[in-house]
Amino acid sequence: MGDHPSNIYELRPVSIIRTLPQIKDHMLFQLKLEDGTTWDSFGHQPGQFIEVSIFGKGEAPISISSPPTRCDTLEICVRRTGRVTNALFDMGRGSTFHIRGPYGRGFPIENLKRYKLLLIAGGLGLAPLRSLLLYALDRKDDFEDIILMYGTNNPDNVLFKYELLSFFDRDDIKYLYSVDRDEEGIWKQYVGVVTGLFDRTTLSSDDTCAVMCGPPIMYRFVLQKLIHLGFSKEHIYMSLERMMKCGVGKCGHCAIGDRYCCMDGPVFPYTEIENIKEAI
Repeated sequence: MGDHPSNIYELRPVSIIRTLPQIKDHMLFQLKLEDGTTWDSFGHQPGQFIEVSIFGKGEAPISISSPPTRCDTLEICVRRTGRVTNALFDMGRGSTFHIRGPYGRGFPIENLKRYKLLLIAGGLGLAPLRSLLLYALDRKDDFEDIILMYGTNNPDNVLFKYELLSFFDRDDIKYLYSVDRDEEGIWKQYVGVVTGLFDRTTLSSDDTCAVMCGPPIMYRFVLQKLIHLGFSKEHIYMSLERMMKCGVGKCGHCAIGDRYCCMDGPVFPYTEIENIKEAI
């Protein structure tokens, strides 16, 4: 792994290698550094984010969706929501812009090693969680088992659809997924909320770490389920998707209690935020 760049405020030029459409208004961008270096010089960890900077349009924080184990490209899954993301969507292969970072606290890789890994994603929460998922698959010897539970509101909103389908053919990951509703009656997997997936597998809470990312309503029910199953609070981590803006704790957009998601997170151990009401 490379060292962090000497200045995380420094703007670094990147270009788009390819764009991969996802669900409606979502696009996966594969990026390369324009200064001739590879991404190991960037020093990012799973769970961190970057600031995308487009001249004349502004900046926007975007989660990194790819792991540092794959240093030929950096991937970001972007939702079209405003001026910066609209400008990004208008760009094609070969277009250039700037980024800065990496920012935030990522997933505690050293704490997770030698444990079974339970990843629980809801909806768009799979985008930041994918960096840890792919890291764990690339470093399989560091983890006992990998289980992914993924729930979306309907079959049309599954992110990384073809990548997820490939997991069914692998024996190094157990993949369970659900949709809240299936009005057309074509869904062959579980229909119901993501917590229903817990009843479809056997979990050993003593040697498993749970990591989750999704809408706030999901956290409350998943946490109840994990605690009920005997998971230690020290073994539960969550990535909080909040209204991050500046990335460096100056604007106050992402404050929860006395913490800033962009600086103190976005990944938090449950023990740190269980008493902060607005966190969950």
